[in-house]
Order: sequence, then structure tokens, then C-alpha cells
Amino acid sequence: MRAWVVPTPGRIEQVELPVPRPAEDELLVRVRACGVCRTDLHVRDGDLPPHRSPVVPGHEAVGEVVAAGPRARVPGPGVRLGVPWLRRTCGRCRYCLRGQENLCPFSEYTGWDADGGYAEYVTVPAAHAYELPSGYRDEELAPLLCAGIIGYRALRRAELPPGGRLGIYGFGGSAHLTAQVAIAQGAVVHVLTRSSAARALALDLGAASANDAYDRPPEPLDAAILFAPVGELVPVALESLDAGGTLSIAGIYLTDIPSLGYERHLFRERTVRSVTANTREDGREFLAAAAEHRIGATVTPYPFDRADAALDDLAADRVNGVAVLTMPR
Repeated sequence: MRAWVVPTPGRIEQVELPVPRPAEDELLVRVRACGVCRTDLHVRDGDLPPHRSPVVPGHEAVGEVVAAGPRARVPGPGVRLGVPWLRRTCGRCRYCLRGQENLCPFSEYTGWDADGGYAEYVTVPAAHAYELPSGYRDEELAPLLCAGIIGYRALRRAELPPGGRLGIYGFGGSAHLTAQVAIAQGAVVHVLTRSSAARALALDLGAASANDAYDRPPEPLDAAILFAPVGELVPVALESLDAGGTLSIAGIYLTDIPSLGYERHLFRERTVRSVTANTREDGREFLAAAAEHRIGATVTPYPFDRADAALDDLAADRVNGVAVLTMPR
């Protein structure tokens, strides 16, 4: 099969690999589309330490089951399956047992610990795959599998009150999906991002305002989510929070955070929280919401052979919405 691999940090190249064989509890999926996530960029560039080398990146794969291990539950015929970021958890540690499997110290991730979806075929443990809602094209579903799910968890972690004022810092793949969920729930959304194209998209999607990332929002915020991997924006966002507000940091990687002033940034019970991966329940809840209320992913498609260009465009902020690799039929 054709696949893209990261042989060493800083490089990605297309190669021929054997079609993988599913383990006893795994499914083999023929990939039809795969989202290009900023985490893939961190894997390529070495911002995340290599867990497998070389590795096939990609953890937003949509496809169909073509083979299964003897202990894997196989979905019904014609069901599209999603291969997400969270690949395995142990099921036995204290975090798994109390419903926080996203914190499992033995967790494994698609496209980092195991080969991912930048390939014609990918394996996935059946218990961690998602059955996907109807009414969406493959390339619209792909970004829901990480950008959508992680954004949903970040929104929950932000503890936005009903009808509250939400600030979103950075407006790429995950942010533009999360904004739609928040607006559908009745929130007033203010977007702060350096990209003029992203600001225009935010207004088109129903944001109340869209300004530069370092600008003050037009009103104090009840909650904020930082999607941009820029630590300098943490004090900026905290300073924009109203009393009792929460800043949720959605990324797996963030540059260093400058020093914070207690009175200026944290006093009056302002809170900062990180987001670590997601649970399967997060994914099921989000995909159920996507089935009930259509979430419009703004997609920039790339042919499979241009995965390297898609990552370069993402790094340079040339992608409006989300980039998705499409496979030839």
C-alpha cells in the first residue's frame, strides 16, 4: 500500500508498505479520507517526541472495514467507521476505572504510537473505533474525529454557563467546529485570531465578533478556549476573563507561558485548565450531537499524494478551516 511516513523529525515522505494485518481485537479499514491535524504537524516536526519511528501519521481517518481479527466486533455492512486519536487504554488503572481514560498512563495514540491514516489501509482496535453519522461526506466526517471531539471536550472543560460569553483564541480546524457547537447551544462567541481569512469565516459562522488574537474582546468573557499553540496568549486570554471565568487550553503542545501576575491574571477566581486527549464517551456524545445538528466543516481537500503540501500549508496558516486528504476511488 501507499503511505506517508515520518522517518525522522522534520521530514515526511511517501513510501510503499505492506498492508497491515489486524490483531485479534482489531479491524482493518480501507481509508477513504483522513484529516490533517496540527498534532500531525507536531509529530512531523518533532515537537512531540517520537514514540514510533518511522511512523505513519494521521488520526482522523474515515473508511470501511475490509478485514477483522477473530475477537473484533464487526459493524454492519455499509457502515463508515472513524479511526480516532485515542487508540488504546488499559482499562485497569485508577483513571480508567473512574471514567478518566484520557489520563491512562498506558494509553496509545493513532499516528504516534501506531501507524495512522496517511495510508491506504489502517488498523484500529474495534472498541476504540466510532460508527459515523449519515448525511456527511467522507471529507466532512474526518475532522470531526479529532478536531471536533477535542474541541467538544475543551468546551466542556471551559464550563461555559448557559448563554455565556465565550472567547476562542485561534480559529483553525478544531476551533471552527467548536464555535458552531457553542453557538448552537446559545453562547455568544468572540473569535480572536491573527488570520484575516479565519476572522471572516468566524463571522460567516455566526460569531458575534472577530478580532486579532492580541486584541481585547468587546466584552468580558465567561470562558475562553485557547486553540493556538502559543503560550504568550495565556495571559492575554486570562486578562479578558470576567470574575469566575475559566480558560481551557485545548492543544497537546504549547510554547512556554510567560510569567503571570496573580492580581492581573488569576485573582477573582479565574481558572486555567488543560485538556488531555478525550474519552470515548466524549466522542460518542459529540458524534451524537453531529447527527442531530449538522456541523459544517469548512474543508480544504488535498489529494493523497500532496500530504506534504497539506502539512506545509497548515504550518504557514494557509488552510482556512481544515485540510483533508482524499483517496482516489
